[in-house]
Amino acid sequence: MADLIIGRNACLEAIKGGRKIFSLTVQTGGKNKQGPLDKIIREAKSKGITIEYADRDTMDRLSSGGMHQGVIAKAEEYRYSSVEEIVAFAEEKNEAPFILLLDGIEDPHNLGAIIRTAECAGAHGVVFPKNRSAAVNETVMRTSAGAAQHMRCAQVTNLTRTIEDLKQGGIWIFACDMGDSEVWDTDMTGPIALVIGSEGKGVSRLVKENCDGIISLPMFGKVNSLNASNA
Repeated sequence: MADLIIGRNACLEAIKGGRKIFSLTVQTGGKNKQGPLDKIIREAKSKGITIEYADRDTMDRLSSGGMHQGVIAKAEEYRYSSVEEIVAFAEEKNEAPFILLLDGIEDPHNLGAIIRTAECAGAHGVVFPKNRSAAVNETVMRTSAGAAQHMRCAQVTNLTRTIEDLKQGGIWIFACDMGDSEVWDTDMTGPIALVIGSEGKGVSRLVKENCDGIISLPMFGKVNSLNASNA
């Protein structure tokens, strides 16, 4: 089964990231500027990827009206990592594991934004439940600006059990929620995992009870909270 990847950054990062690309479709004619696509085309050709050309109507139809920016890739289905693989990746780099645990992030735009920030911040992986959570799809790929191609993401059956396993492995778990301890006053060196709660309810009670601590960001403005991806 193939995935469609739409948008310039998402397609370029998919090609550079080594994901198997079956074909690349590029828009021709109209007002589409070929210049910004040249780098993607060169990268695709260097990897031996088949390049096809289509008019805008065809591109719009292929992307179901999505913002394709003149390029669509047909790629192998996204492969999830395991939590063990994420921890092993950190160990291979001789770094203390830094993992994000997402408790009920259902909006794929938020998931994509979180993955983009996590990749830029040097996180080793993002973990979220299989149920009641967004999955890595075309929207996530596009919103993350291609960062999802480089970030190890794991789906788990039970987030609480995953937290228990990580704690047994020596990783400290902190829930990001309203609490007495501000992030600036917390020692977050060493192996850690940060739990980010859902858009509406925050971190669930059971998950929070299994964390080693709760940390919060101080709010100085008139708005008393941040979007999950912004936080």
